Amino acid sequence: MKLVKSLLLGSAAGIAAVAGAQAADLPSRKAAPVEYVRVCSTYGAGFFYIPGTETCLRVGGRVRAEYGVAERWTRAQDGYGFRARGRVNIDARTATAYGTLRTFVRFEMTNSNGVYGQSFNGNGVSAGAARGGASGVPGTGNGQFTWNLDKAFVQFGPITAGRAQSFFDFYADDLNFGVIRGSDQALNLIAYTATFGSGISATVSLEDRSEREQVGGITTNIAGVSTATLGGQTIPDVVGNINITQGWGSAQLSGALLQRGTTGPIGTTGFGSGTNLSNDDQYGFAVQGGVKINLPMLAAGDYLWLQAAYAEGGLSYLGYGGVGTGSTWGSTSRAGRISISNSDVALDAIGKAHLTKGYALTAGLLHYWTPTIRQGVYGSYSKLDYSAAVSGLDPREIRVGTNLIWSPVAGLDIGVEVLYARIDAKQRVTAYTADQALARTIKSDDTFQGRLRIQRDF
Repeated sequence: MKLVKSLLLGSAAGIAAVAGAQAADLPSRKAAPVEYVRVCSTYGAGFFYIPGTETCLRVGGRVRAEYGVAERWTRAQDGYGFRARGRVNIDARTATAYGTLRTFVRFEMTNSNGVYGQSFNGNGVSAGAARGGASGVPGTGNGQFTWNLDKAFVQFGPITAGRAQSFFDFYADDLNFGVIRGSDQALNLIAYTATFGSGISATVSLEDRSEREQVGGITTNIAGVSTATLGGQTIPDVVGNINITQGWGSAQLSGALLQRGTTGPIGTTGFGSGTNLSNDDQYGFAVQGGVKINLPMLAAGDYLWLQAAYAEGGLSYLGYGGVGTGSTWGSTSRAGRISISNSDVALDAIGKAHLTKGYALTAGLLHYWTPTIRQGVYGSYSKLDYSAAVSGLDPREIRVGTNLIWSPVAGLDIGVEVLYARIDAKQRVTAYTADQALARTIKSDDTFQGRLRIQRDF
């Protein structure tokens, strides 16, 4: 019996050894390594490594639903409006021996109608289609769809190149839904930023003037004034700033040198030879100072903005917008039945070009009543001076508003806003909308407007 068991165990061992040897001779099949997405904490929350690279990527965006109400000045205007806006952000960053290499793209799509078109323009609180937005078709109910490349830039060490926020800007509509004055402009540029430590930096930027300039159009309300025809460009706007950002807040001093050329001959609307006597280039400038002060003694997250700007020949540096999609607000002074189409350059009675002067004072306060409920209070005062070209116009404008926002969960804002606007002119101007048919003139007007906004950022 013992002999049988020994024979059986020996046979089994032999078979196993042969089988093992044959298996060892077969080609090996190893599982392919799995490429997992890794979190990138270097640049903040939401970044992850693109598999197989050392580039960190963050994909984000925004959806905004907004509803507006406004005063009606004719039966052709709507009293309410709807707007829907979608935004997609892509932010890619890579650490290099020369500093961080960053590329950023922001794309926006908007559908608007009702008071977001003519009625908001007419009451002057919107003062033009918002950046990336569209003017609706009053009375038709047809929404208008637009798209906008809001940002697309490369940052490599101290260099910023592409479409970005103007380096002149500081407050840039941080709190308000509707319009108050203060530069908020996206445009094409190339800039160099030097950092000196302790939160101090300085930037020099060459910026495309095309979306900032405003030439012509002031004949809408003033008879007998020649409009200037835009001339060609030889230099971009040269912008510089010095910024300090520390624990107490931040401050910035900005400046811009700009060219506004006109050409002729051109027509007039009442007097003059119709020839532009200033066919040379006009050089203007803009300066701005601003401060943002953190107020933790009131509540966590509270802060105060104060800003003042002066410009000659560059009204968009005061927040009067420009001709391009990068302008947040339009260039026209509008409130109620007053509509004054502003211009960087105007011609006097003999055809000589004059740069329009102006200033804007802006302020805003943010206060957190609770960690989820905050309120913004803000306003601006601005005045334009057309000098000898339109000596009796010189519109003055005041805008004040407040909003109350509830954020029940992170990234979701539900807010309401009320805005007031008033325009005063030195001389009587033709009333806007249906009153034009009656040749009615007025010197001042004001209006109210309200908004409800529901917004999700991710």
